[in-house]
Amino acid sequence: MKIEILSIFPEIFVSFLNTSLIKKACDGNMLTITTTDIRSFAPPPHMKVDDEPYGGGAGMVLKPEPLFAAIMEAKKRLPTAKVVYLSPGGTRFTQETAYTASTWNELILICGRYEGIDQRIIDLAVDAEWSIGDYVLMGGEVPAMVVIEAITRLCTNVLGNKDSLAHESFTLGTDGNCLLEAPQYTRPPEFNGRSVPEVLLSGDHSKITAWRQQQACEKTKRVRPDLLEEK
Repeated sequence: MKIEILSIFPEIFVSFLNTSLIKKACDGNMLTITTTDIRSFAPPPHMKVDDEPYGGGAGMVLKPEPLFAAIMEAKKRLPTAKVVYLSPGGTRFTQETAYTASTWNELILICGRYEGIDQRIIDLAVDAEWSIGDYVLMGGEVPAMVVIEAITRLCTNVLGNKDSLAHESFTLGTDGNCLLEAPQYTRPPEFNGRSVPEVLLSGDHSKITAWRQQQACEKTKRVRPDLLEEK
């Protein structure tokens, strides 16, 4: 998969792209991620990328000309890419969205800043707007990292053990329910007076599966009942 990130602060991604499984996927040619500085498409000497909003109001808005030029240049490199704008005003980014996007070969992510981007860019060049939650951040860079991790871990061979994807939160179960993952335990068997549930030490896989299903249902009802209501 090829991903290009458009940002006015591309340096934010340096550590992210050189750490853990993202780096491993890039080194193994399973993933190609490039960053593009939107400022490089703004006219010198000031390389201005923002301006005051028409109609008044606080804050600044990213200008259309540099961003549009950056998108068009990225589309030359990734001609089949979906262009996604990361915005609190977008549709909710979910595990289902991540599964769909993981089948794409190319993706361009726009990281907004300030009060957002000029609406004409959305109208002319954006295929989708995604929001990672009902809150506002300082920009789209952190959401871009969230989206990249969520998508690329679903791509073939990125995770060392593909079975890790089978029984995790937000995965649709055989009963049609989307559940949170059951509690996990590891060694030692006792810690600070709390013991690992005996069923997990029993070696009886059918009982363990049933226990995990029960725990997943109970946790989902307690923490995220909306997931069951959406069925």
